[in-house]
Amino acid sequence: MRRILIVLALAILLLPAPPVNKPAIIRAGALLVSARALPLSLADPAQRQAGQLRYLGGWELTSANPGFGGISALLIDPAGDILGLSDSGTLMGFHAGPGEAQRRPFLAPLPVRPQDRDQPWWVWDSEALTHDPETDRYWVGFELRQEICRYAPGFARVEACRTWPDIVAWPKTGSIESLARLPDGRFLAISEMGMTADGRHDSLLFAGDPAEDSTPAPIHLRYAPPRGYRPTDAVALDARHLLVLNRRVTLQDLFTATIAIVDLPAGPRPGALLQARTLARLAPPLQADNFEGIAISRDGNQTAVWITSDDNHEFFQRSLLLKFALPPAIWRPQR
Repeated sequence: MRRILIVLALAILLLPAPPVNKPAIIRAGALLVSARALPLSLADPAQRQAGQLRYLGGWELTSANPGFGGISALLIDPAGDILGLSDSGTLMGFHAGPGEAQRRPFLAPLPVRPQDRDQPWWVWDSEALTHDPETDRYWVGFELRQEICRYAPGFARVEACRTWPDIVAWPKTGSIESLARLPDGRFLAISEMGMTADGRHDSLLFAGDPAEDSTPAPIHLRYAPPRGYRPTDAVALDARHLLVLNRRVTLQDLFTATIAIVDLPAGPRPGALLQARTLARLAPPLQADNFEGIAISRDGNQTAVWITSDDNHEFFQRSLLLKFALPPAIWRPQR
């Protein structure tokens, strides 16, 4: 009975309704984050392999700041600093692991347009984040608003927002969970619960900036996750390959996750299938929680995969940050 009650509570938490214990008002300021190192496996602290991925390290993140947590999206800059985005429109910058931070840890709300300042805080259900390193602009996908917004460098201001009929057709409680920018300037949005007629996840491939009015209508694709899982985030390895983070909750294992790779066909036609190939599954006794954010970093020829969990600001969940090495044999970059 206890396990059933926990699962029911977690199922409720997965809905983007505003839990009363989430901070309603966030003020910009400094942030102090503590990072406790974690083994990959609770049963074997020496284990370093999760499927095809090699474990490089992991941390449980905590902070006395009530605004910290709820991380649903993630970016890693070349210096190794981490940018997290919560599902209530809060940015968190911090550093974990070896090396020196290049910027001071901070916490700040996303900027909003003047016409949106009277909107209640809980509508800013930001679930997806992507970045263009050349222009230093950012894009955020909002699940409840079913909207994609572009932000100026440093998140100085909102530059543009657009709501697409294709996204409005998705359920509000499961729309934009994943938004990836490809190196050639295209964008891919994957719905968590917007399904196609054959039971795949509806996905939108944009030829250009999805926040711009001049961008043409997207192509609909179909994403097939590992069986029983739903996508929670995606990141582009190059113009032809994606990593997708997927989540499942069951009575037996509670939260589990898979990290999968997807081949994006050249010049895909409408309805093309994006088939996930599982690289690693995170389930007990391995570290497991409500994983919602994925990012990559590169050091020479080594590609690292980072994932983070959303603790929903609940005492029985954790903010985890795990780092894995992606073996070169898995993926050959497309130039």
